[in-house]
Amino acid sequence: MALTTPSQSPGIVTKEIDLTGGVPNVPTSTGAFVGEFRWGPVQQPTLVANEAGLVETFGAPDSDNTVEWHSAAYFLRYSSDLSVVREINAAVNGFDSDAGAAAPVVKNRDNWDNQIGALNDSDHTFVSKWPGELGNSLEVQFCTADSSGTGDFDAWAYRGSFDAAPGTSVWDSARGSTNDEIHIAVVDAGGLFTGVKNSVLESFPFLSLSNDNKSSDGATNYVKNVVNNASEYIWMAGFGGSHNTPPFSAKSGTPSTSATNKAKSGTVTGSIRMANGSDGSALTTSEYATGFDEYEDVDTTLVDFLIAPGMNSQTDQTAVVNDMVAIAQGIRKDCVVVTSPNRAAIINNANPVTGAVTTAHTFTSSSYLIVDNNYLKVYDKFTDQYIFIPASSSTAGIMAATDYNAAPWFSPAGPRRGQYLGITALAYSPKKTERDRLYKAGVNPIANIPGQGVLLFGDKTKLARPSAFDRINVRRLFLGLERAIAIAARNVMFEFNDEFTRAEFKNVIEPFLREIQGRRGITDFQVICDDTNNTPAVIDRNEFICSIFIKPARSINYVTLNFVAVRTGVEFSEVVGTV
Repeated sequence: MALTTPSQSPGIVTKEIDLTGGVPNVPTSTGAFVGEFRWGPVQQPTLVANEAGLVETFGAPDSDNTVEWHSAAYFLRYSSDLSVVREINAAVNGFDSDAGAAAPVVKNRDNWDNQIGALNDSDHTFVSKWPGELGNSLEVQFCTADSSGTGDFDAWAYRGSFDAAPGTSVWDSARGSTNDEIHIAVVDAGGLFTGVKNSVLESFPFLSLSNDNKSSDGATNYVKNVVNNASEYIWMAGFGGSHNTPPFSAKSGTPSTSATNKAKSGTVTGSIRMANGSDGSALTTSEYATGFDEYEDVDTTLVDFLIAPGMNSQTDQTAVVNDMVAIAQGIRKDCVVVTSPNRAAIINNANPVTGAVTTAHTFTSSSYLIVDNNYLKVYDKFTDQYIFIPASSSTAGIMAATDYNAAPWFSPAGPRRGQYLGITALAYSPKKTERDRLYKAGVNPIANIPGQGVLLFGDKTKLARPSAFDRINVRRLFLGLERAIAIAARNVMFEFNDEFTRAEFKNVIEPFLREIQGRRGITDFQVICDDTNNTPAVIDRNEFICSIFIKPARSINYVTLNFVAVRTGVEFSEVVGTV
């Protein structure tokens, strides 16, 4: 047995001390977007990796939400990490009901679990998974066991999705009950999901109408439980008694211990079509604020860019952006907000430069805010039209791509890293004097530079006072350092504040900073973590202090080229240094 306490007699005690830990590499390229979508969970941050994933989770765009949809999609041209929060304004799920039944609004799984008891079993049998008109395209087809044979199943239009007719499960048979099984097919009756009417979206074979039924592996096989746990398109609310559609009109699903014959007289196939779903109204500043509130918790959501929508009015744009800055700077302290001006300031405005500058002056002065000046003309293949979207999502995408291709401390602007992708045109391309005016106001110009393409031509934050943090690369350098070192600092929690712990911590972060220095992120640094800042008073307060001094690398904004004509016979050494 190894010695864990000092020996009472001469001996040797061995201890292992692990100093191999280091500062972790942390991701710095995740975008966060709040918008109006036709499908998908509401008020729930959901990661998507590409345009196909955006369609699968939140539906394809229509004419009402095409701008916001493509704003999200264009970030994904640069990065594969986008967290999306869908917001709604008075949207309603599709559902089956008699007249007068309450319209359900099921926002997400937690919302369903919390309100399922409030849904009227007699009014609702099925509810579309998410709010919106898309839910009205859904139809639930079902076939129950036929005690007289398989005739109904054989004639069922959807029998091809199932191996055999439903009958009696092993579980119910062992308990003296019969004909408890049911097949369910969820069908795209309207063709809005697949483009093909009456195509099968998903199927659930051999479920049971008995609420205590279990499969061979011990998992629940009760129809309500399986549908609600596995379906991507519907919830099952109950056995709506007023629909007069077997088996649901009979409120089946009593425990199999009652030895009830579950077969119903008459037809055992049927269908229930969703209806009444609505997309609701356009989002207001209130809905956007609620959506971005989902990103307040640093511990549960990883975010690097809060991407602002393009509001119609300056007042609305200011309200939304300043609320986002309060989250980034005041709460999270680990991300930046990226915004374009309000739509009316740029689109169809005779003086878009003035519009951009005016809007920018209403924003909070903050190094956590990055403002561009433009809207991008892009093609919407889903609605076959050209639209203008805020450049902010692509600007954030350029910064994310900079992380992949270089590092967060490199400037995202210019011909090397500042290229905009997949755009048809700009709303306007500012001239040099206009770019000067924009830059003075803390707005980063997006311009069509001949021979180089459409470029981000500035790297300022919206910090009004002179500071190292008025540059994007410096702000993002510090955010990356702070996130990584903060994670490493968790290892000193609950340890002793003594010389050993301080030295151990320095030995972890100094190699990390030297690596950043070698990768051109900083020019010099110093770490102070000793008894000069960890005084007895600090120790007695159970605190630990480490001061990290950083000299950040600076980006070049202004280039001066001196071409000097020298007389014949004059040595260059005579004139070098005089100009």
